[in-house]
Amino acid sequence: MNIGFSRWHRRRRSLAALLSAAALVAASVVATAGPAQAADESIAVNFSAGSGSPTYRASGWIYGMTENGANPPDHFFTDVKYRFMRAGGAQLDGPGGWVSGKYDRRWNATRAQLLRTRSLGGEFVLLVHDLWGADGYAISRFPGDNGNWTDYDNFLTRLIDDVRATGVPVQWDLWNEPNITLFWNRTQSQYFEMWKRAYQRIRAAFPSQLIVGPSCACVPSTGGWWTQYLDYVKANNVVPDIVSWHSLPGDPVANVATANTSLDSRGIAHPRPYQINEYGASNEQNPADGAWYIARLERAGADGLRANWAGGSNLHNDLANLLTHNSAGQYSPKGEWWVYRFYGSQTGQIASVTPSSNYDAFATKASGNAKILVGGGRTTGNVAVNLQRLDTTSGVVQNNQVRVLVERVPYNGGGAVTGPVTVQNTVVTLSNNGTTVNLPHTAVDDTFTITLLPPDGSSPSPSPSPSSSPSPSPSSSPSPSPSVGGACSATIKTVNSWGGGFQSEVTVQAGSSAVNGWTVKWTWPGGQTISSLWNGRQSVSGSSVTVTNESYNGSIAAGGSTTFGFTANGTAATPTATCTSP
Repeated sequence: MNIGFSRWHRRRRSLAALLSAAALVAASVVATAGPAQAADESIAVNFSAGSGSPTYRASGWIYGMTENGANPPDHFFTDVKYRFMRAGGAQLDGPGGWVSGKYDRRWNATRAQLLRTRSLGGEFVLLVHDLWGADGYAISRFPGDNGNWTDYDNFLTRLIDDVRATGVPVQWDLWNEPNITLFWNRTQSQYFEMWKRAYQRIRAAFPSQLIVGPSCACVPSTGGWWTQYLDYVKANNVVPDIVSWHSLPGDPVANVATANTSLDSRGIAHPRPYQINEYGASNEQNPADGAWYIARLERAGADGLRANWAGGSNLHNDLANLLTHNSAGQYSPKGEWWVYRFYGSQTGQIASVTPSSNYDAFATKASGNAKILVGGGRTTGNVAVNLQRLDTTSGVVQNNQVRVLVERVPYNGGGAVTGPVTVQNTVVTLSNNGTTVNLPHTAVDDTFTITLLPPDGSSPSPSPSPSSSPSPSPSSSPSPSPSVGGACSATIKTVNSWGGGFQSEVTVQAGSSAVNGWTVKWTWPGGQTISSLWNGRQSVSGSSVTVTNESYNGSIAAGGSTTFGFTANGTAATPTATCTSP
């Protein structure tokens, strides 16, 4: 880590310490059927309200994969429903990149991480500025110095050719944090000219690939740099496909509201979700704040990529500090990784949550269970979680009773954590189709999960601990699901649409027998093409699409279901899908 880069990180950490402290913890839990106990704060979960299925919009990271793309092992990504990686070779060589004559190493790392990300079902956000070399070092030149754009044009030509040669799409993040001198040490007008030139070149080369920006070290506002940028891109017809910013710290819900105000007042359309492509200050990276950001990103409807505060070789490893590894190449998860793992296990339909001033939650209901991930704010004390309309869940309530399983996710000082700790596993009799779980919080960085199960069933069997996972060789691949099982069906529905694109969800349903491994096929009616897909692996032949299960969602109990989703280009369509199981 170089001095300039380190100084900027220290400044942001100091700011975070002043503005936001992590908060949410617990020591014990009591489930009651009667009125809620006196609580410092309370949140409510209404299972009769809410809609849509989880898309795991918070499961994105900046870097966190080894330079050659081989590690960490696959399950650390698939278990958390990995959606995004944002990278471009930062800090390799140092100074490195195009301006130092060391482009190749950064591109080779970027290519390896891009291809691994795609193989894991994720979208890759390409950091152009890192490949140029503007990653915090005092570089010798910036695009357009002295009015000469030849060098930058040559750089773009090389990068465009290299991306095209991979055969896979990327999202183009044209320049990181251009409003601070650490990353853009030139005038705003020179940045605007760079943005326009890059936008026009990339749009011409890749008409369907998405352009992201401005990725500023700021949150949306109604004046200053943010609105100056909006006015420029609007006037010059170079509006990004995905509007982005950083939240270090910040509240995604408030950020999105201001972004809507500032864009709508200028007539700037924003049909795709915003991308908060750095969230979580360094002192917010713990189970409590991690869960809070997940809940707020889901509430805001914004995609998020968790910040990475590591430097040097550690930047390119450990899934952005969610893991640790030893000299033997064995990986162990930290507490916050377990938060994302629980988040990744939440399927079915999203339930409505009413937050308090310092706490929020993300809740879902599926056949046979309901799950609540609780996130904290800036205080400790008792939090009453009011669970309402449990009669609208499926296969959970029996004879007016439900099993309440509460687990604590420890921070452990940022060290390795073997798994959540069971705090309560109690059968509760409901009152008015609800109950209250009281969480007395004492450890500020810990958090809680609540799982509701049928009363006569045991708690879910713990998954094998991923701690001390050996590193795979670069050529290793996930094991296929066992080729046994019964019949299945698949249904496609459109959940969102915009001019020139749409988002769909596919439900895969098992029949009277369990299935182990599934394949869904359909044919597009009008030239539609998938731009991104999650929770499945796709192959395309002309207008025919085939999607097979991931390693984590191939097994479906009899009568149960799982889902995968995708975004696509073209007019929204819901073709008939077929499902087969080996």
